[in-house]
Amino acid sequence: MEFVPVRIYAHNQPEGYRLLVDRVWPRGISKVNAALDDWAKQIAPSTELRKWFGHDPAKAAEFAAKYRQELDANPETPTFIAKLRQLNVPRVLLLFGAKDETDNNAVVLAGYLRAHA
Repeated sequence: MEFVPVRIYAHNQPEGYRLLVDRVWPRGISKVNAALDDWAKQIAPSTELRKWFGHDPAKAAEFAAKYRQELDANPETPTFIAKLRQLNVPRVLLLFGAKDETDNNAVVLAGYLRAHA
């Protein structure tokens, strides 16, 4: 299974199971237009971590490490991974709203899932 971080605002998104991985709903996107298969807000970074990071590139490496620690400690993570394994789809789109397409929670989550799912 392939895990692909995709900005929810991007045009020409690839085909795949559409999973929003942000805790907060993306601005300006209606639920109809989002065409989500699921919303995994329970697996998103905590509000405290998200606010601390503030999409500051200087904090990206530390954010990634802290988010991976949150995933390891999150009691929802094993259930989330088990659910993904049962999907039987070739590609899961990890949808996110951040402007930075390199340093964000979906990119960190994709790496985490590649190692654990």
